[in-house]
Amino acid sequence: MAVSTSKQQEQSPNRTEIGSKLRRARRARRMRIREVAQLAGCTESMLSKIETNKATPSLELLHKIVEVVGTNISNLFANGPADEQIVQRAGSRSVVEVRPGSEGGVSLELLVPQVDAHLLQGNIHIVPPGAGSQGAIRHDGEEIGYVLTGELELTVAGKTYFLNEGDSFYFRSSLDHGYINKGEKEARIAWINSPPTF
Repeated sequence: MAVSTSKQQEQSPNRTEIGSKLRRARRARRMRIREVAQLAGCTESMLSKIETNKATPSLELLHKIVEVVGTNISNLFANGPADEQIVQRAGSRSVVEVRPGSEGGVSLELLVPQVDAHLLQGNIHIVPPGAGSQGAIRHDGEEIGYVLTGELELTVAGKTYFLNEGDSFYFRSSLDHGYINKGEKEARIAWINSPPTF
């Protein structure tokens, strides 16, 4: 994962900080790479590469890793305590890229600043044609979304829904869920999670 350039780039952690945060979270739980890899369903080599920023995990795998080490994706990008930012100006919000530069990559435009104390999280998921979650995800909480542009194929608990511009959705995050853009143009979805998971 990486944070793209933006007016707030200097406030956003780089790839090294993200890998370090994953490693610190693992060590804080006194867990070995082998144990975390087994529980997350990946190889020790892959986890080591992720922690040292030599590999970028899929969204599905990243969710599994942060769950095992007792954190969430939001904390990987948290800047720590800061003055409350009430307004996020258009064109100045940070954008997190999942699997940057690779086919199937999704970008998350952050509607809520990444600090530790928030109870919810809001992003605009920017999903190019053919891109998606690359597998099912499951975690605690609730999710609501609204398709701003494009179309999205959303699968929740084994049932698939075809969403178009103006459609909305809600589901419990503990249900297996995933999505893909099978349309011909980019999809943009306002997506809210509580508690923060990305």
